[in-house]
Order: sequence, then structure tokens, then C-alpha cells
Amino acid sequence: MDLAMTQDNSIVQLFAGDFPRVVKPVVIASGSGLLVKGTVLGKVTASGKYAPYDDTKVDGTEVAKLVLSEDADDATLADVNSIAYASGHFNSAALTGYDAAAGVDFEGSPIFIGTDL
Repeated sequence: MDLAMTQDNSIVQLFAGDFPRVVKPVVIASGSGLLVKGTVLGKVTASGKYAPYDDTKVDGTEVAKLVLSEDADDATLADVNSIAYASGHFNSAALTGYDAAAGVDFEGSPIFIGTDL
């Protein structure tokens, strides 16, 4: 089982199905802080680095792209290397930062959203 901590500190299953999971290396942008496994990531247009998805921004991170596959080192003061899922079937309750707009962003991508197995 692959578990993740939700925003309300409960533990839930990260995956909602068996769709193939593909990971890719990512650089988490400085200023992102501490990110946990299951954080929805957007890509900063100017740098190509990733940061927490935020639908209210206009820097590229307003578009959900990936799901962080591990707790990342602290990116408060410096960029950090990490790994993120580029595909999979995820439990929406396990995704930090996930909202309806992120769900729309993931449509047509190999990231599928569902509920706990």
C-alpha cells in the first residue's frame, strides 16, 4: 500500500486504481517550502521548475501537471531535486492542493483522479 497524509492529517491510500505509473525527475523551485507526497505540482513557465499548483497564480503553476511521488527536501531557500508521477490513477482525497480546476487540467492527460480503492 502507498499511503499519503491528507491536508487534515489523516492517512489515506494514494492510488485509486492500477493505471501504469510513470515517474520523472523534477526540480522543485526555491520558495516552495516543504512539500509532501501527493502534492499537485504546476510548472513555472519562466524557469521550467515545479512548484505547488495554485489556480490563482499566473506563472504557470495555475495548471496542474504532476503529482509529487515522495516527500521533498525543504525548498524554502533553494531548489531541490525530487521525483513526481507523470501518470497514474490517484485518490483525490490524498492529493494536496487538488481542486476542481486541477481536475480539469488533468483531463486528457495520463493522470486520472478517483476515490480510494
